[in-house]
Amino acid sequence: MRSYRGGVIPSPNIWHWPHLYEAENRAQDVDGAVFEAIRSVADWASKTVVDVGCGSGFHLPIFAADAESVLGVEPHEPLAAAARSRVAGLSNVEVKAARAESLPVADGSVDLVHARTAYFFGPGCGPGIREAMRVLRPGGALVVVDLDATASPYGDWMRADLPQYDPAAVEAFFEAQGFELLRVGTRWTFPDRRILREVLGIEFSPRVARVAAREVDGRTLDVRYRIHVRYKPMGVELR
Repeated sequence: MRSYRGGVIPSPNIWHWPHLYEAENRAQDVDGAVFEAIRSVADWASKTVVDVGCGSGFHLPIFAADAESVLGVEPHEPLAAAARSRVAGLSNVEVKAARAESLPVADGSVDLVHARTAYFFGPGCGPGIREAMRVLRPGGALVVVDLDATASPYGDWMRADLPQYDPAAVEAFFEAQGFELLRVGTRWTFPDRRILREVLGIEFSPRVARVAAREVDGRTLDVRYRIHVRYKPMGVELR
């Protein structure tokens, strides 16, 4: 992992093709299985949520529907501006430009820190994990959502594009950091084949994107996620 612009690691897909990434977000997990799983381990109703690496803020309104307050944190200012526009009518949501290892939040003031496809490579994410633990209240949860590269077909395409990526090593990293692991199957459904091909084109190299498009029958594909959950300890009661 290379540092970029003061430690921020670029996300070329959303940075360079935000309109296609928006289409991808709309197509992802059409049944809401990921949010259902998150709610089962860290319900955010009437709680305080920080969404780290919130991008253009696609998930912020979902949290805001039930949370007491939501903060979106995004290091790339153009995306932070887009997120602010998205949530302009939501009184319980704020967006700030900041990095995962320097959250603009007081110690012990947050119930849920959510990071989706933001800590993907595991090793190297230690500063962000420590920062999340700082801002969480005792009993609060850090939830890291990533694509599961062990599941076909999406994982096959990922490994073909990233031969150096070792999903077992990443999972071992999170386990060593005290995370529990859930695997959640989802469906991605696109409005048409053109959008599907274009989205695959921003996620994979041209060769792998062509292979992926040929292997998808229709407009829907199955994609599995890993959800890593770490709770902040409640502390030891003194007697």
